[in-house]
Amino acid sequence: MSYRQALESGKFLVTAEIGPGKGTDLSVLLADAAVLRDRVDAINITDMQSSVMRMSSLPVCHLLTDMGIDPILQVTCRDRNRLALQADLLGAWALGIRNVLSLTGDHPVLGDHPRATPVFDLDSVSLLQVIGTLNGGHDMSGNELKGATDLLPGAVVNPGADTEAALDLQIMKMEKKIEAGARFFQTQAIYDLDLFEKFMKRVEGLGTKVLGGVILLKSAGMARFMNKNVAGVFVPEHLIKEMTETKDKVKTCVDIAAGLVKGMKDLCQGVHVMAIGLEKRVPMVLDEAGL
Repeated sequence: MSYRQALESGKFLVTAEIGPGKGTDLSVLLADAAVLRDRVDAINITDMQSSVMRMSSLPVCHLLTDMGIDPILQVTCRDRNRLALQADLLGAWALGIRNVLSLTGDHPVLGDHPRATPVFDLDSVSLLQVIGTLNGGHDMSGNELKGATDLLPGAVVNPGADTEAALDLQIMKMEKKIEAGARFFQTQAIYDLDLFEKFMKRVEGLGTKVLGGVILLKSAGMARFMNKNVAGVFVPEHLIKEMTETKDKVKTCVDIAAGLVKGMKDLCQGVHVMAIGLEKRVPMVLDEAGL
């Protein structure tokens, strides 16, 4: 079953995420993808996450299709103008890639090439509109395409806003993305299920699919780093205490993630697991969560 078919079937969706490395050796990535292949509906391939230079997501997605895996191509607007973005989307379709996650992207000053020139010709909303235009058989200038795409567009949302005003802004952005064509949303990492439930009640009338984000915690230090540096992510103190006091960090990491996945089953339409190097633990999380 393709990701689109799974999305339309109404099943509880499971997606995961893998980031290409810095270099041409894909052995670990492809091994991780093989582990995930029969446990998830699709695998995201990140597009130079956090503005760190890595291999392009496009060829990696193509390699995943060769493995029988339905990939979700992440596309950021940071590095390419509208010409290059449209060209990549057409190329993705030609290579058998059917799903796209639209992202504005982090500024290059946050990455390992801070002197890189940012582009941001489009943003995530206008990129979604471009996908709709290409699906309709035309480019952004209205020129007819010789062969249209039929890409499934998705977007991101952050339900962890720490003020009502910030939450209202996230929901406004979400509504604009839906209007622009987004068919599904993957969220930033969630560690507070009560806060997530509040968010889901606010958006339940929007008629879209929401996959709650889960980042596997490697350590208490990682949790504190995210609390300090990642906007909209807050790891509660009791989880930090668990990671601090545990004698088996792997088991505790899996237990926390599985508990979050279980808690999301009745709140949203799926989960998006971001393992960040612990991809081989994802099947353990899904088993413990009953998926």
